[in-house]
Amino acid sequence: MSSFSDDISERFMNFVISIIKIEQQLCTTYSGRHIYGQLFRAGTSSGANYEEARAGESRADFIHKMQIVLKELRESHFWIKLIIGAKFVNSQDEVLEFLHKESKELANIIAKSIVTAKSKIVKTSS
Repeated sequence: MSSFSDDISERFMNFVISIIKIEQQLCTTYSGRHIYGQLFRAGTSSGANYEEARAGESRADFIHKMQIVLKELRESHFWIKLIIGAKFVNSQDEVLEFLHKESKELANIIAKSIVTAKSKIVKTSS
C-alpha cells in the first residue's frame, strides 16, 4: 500500500514528465523556448524540492522546503496559463489541460500541508 506522500511524489513525477512532453511544441520560437525554459525549471524544481521536504531535518525545515515547492508550483501555473493564453500550444491539448489542472491541485495540496504543519508547531509549543 502506498502512502499519501508517495502518491504526491508520483503526481510530481507525472507533472514533470508532462512538461517534458510539450517541449517540441513550444521550442519553435524564441519566446516559446524562453517560456518553456522557465516552466521546465520551475516545474522540475517543485518536484525535486518536494522530495527534499519529505526528508526535512525538522518540522521547520519541512515547512521551509514546502514553501519553496509552493512558490515553484505557482510559478509553473503562471507559465502554463501564459502558454494557454498566448496559444503557443493548442489549448485543447490533453497534456496542457492536465498541466493546468495538476499545477492548481498540487499547489492546493502543498498549501494545505504547510498550514497543517504550521498548526502542529503552534500546538506543540503551547
